[in-house]
Amino acid sequence: MNEKDKYTAHNGTSHTNTQDTMGTKTSTTYVYDSQLQKKPSELQASYEKELGMHMDLMSVGGGHRSKRSHNSTRTMLASFLIGAMVVGGFAYAADRNNLFSGGSAAAGSGTAQVANGSAQQDAGLTTASLGSDATVAQIYEAASPAVVKIETYTEASRQSTMMDDPLFRQFFGGERGGEQGREQEEQQPSDQSSSSELALSGSGTGFFFESDGYILTNEHVVSGAKEVKVTVQGYDEPLTAQVVGSSYELDLAVLKVTSPDGKAFPSLELGNSDETRIGDSVIAIGNPYGFDQTMTMGVLSAKERPITIADDQGEHEYEHLLQTDASINPGNSGGPLLNEEGQVIGINTAVNAEAQGIGFAIPTTTISKVLEQLKTNTL
Repeated sequence: MNEKDKYTAHNGTSHTNTQDTMGTKTSTTYVYDSQLQKKPSELQASYEKELGMHMDLMSVGGGHRSKRSHNSTRTMLASFLIGAMVVGGFAYAADRNNLFSGGSAAAGSGTAQVANGSAQQDAGLTTASLGSDATVAQIYEAASPAVVKIETYTEASRQSTMMDDPLFRQFFGGERGGEQGREQEEQQPSDQSSSSELALSGSGTGFFFESDGYILTNEHVVSGAKEVKVTVQGYDEPLTAQVVGSSYELDLAVLKVTSPDGKAFPSLELGNSDETRIGDSVIAIGNPYGFDQTMTMGVLSAKERPITIADDQGEHEYEHLLQTDASINPGNSGGPLLNEEGQVIGINTAVNAEAQGIGFAIPTTTISKVLEQLKTNTL
């Protein structure tokens, strides 16, 4: 009659020894228990112990080899099975404890998950992106109230003549008067050519950078204007603005308006354009061709771009410009170029009218250096 003794090994396996009435071991059954996680050193010790037990059995049973020679084969087979189970347990423990991968996830597993488009978070992967359309909409909703439309008025007989220069039109596309200005000239009787009555000569964009009414825009938007009107969201009538400081060389100007009801104006935060990278998503808001509050979106195409524009004062060189493929059209000049956090990283200033997707903006690194001087007209 057989008698069974059950043991639990240190390597996370259990086995049952079956002995016959002669006390000779005939078979051993091993069952691996994945719930018992042991250290590799314990697995090795268990293996050596089991191997020693079988070596003792082999030495004791040597005198009976003639009678039970087949027991030797069984013993060797059992030893092989023990070794296989111990090595397998060691490999399993090593995998669970990341002994060979330094605690990092397996690269093959992560790659498979990405290829299948599932469980990317489990693979520890993240994707850099602007986010959903709702995020872009939120940026626009937060920023657009601070963006204003700027209209300039000059004497009818002294409307800008820079539009006669084809190089100027190539980059600014008719913002100073343009088709609207020429149509007004054609409709005016000849006897009014010397009239001092003000007429609309151009339009552009600007934005509040301080809540007490300070607006930033391009110098070429307000250059030569006798009167500047600013359309602000929430007010029925345009507000009259004062040009407090401007720089032709930098093409920057600061305007100031007073709140009719004493309330603070919404304003935009100036970001750091040096922290932007080529390929970052950008958003432009402006009033192209009179279409108020138009948003366009693209990427930052290049940095540190120099361009030269000819105007009535000669050649005007711009340096360190940001280039973007966000649609910028006549009327966008002076409007903000925003990053993914809704911060201003540049002022849209020019577009190559003979190309597609080539627009330029003055970076905030240039603006920040002279902003206080523009506010106090000390530049």
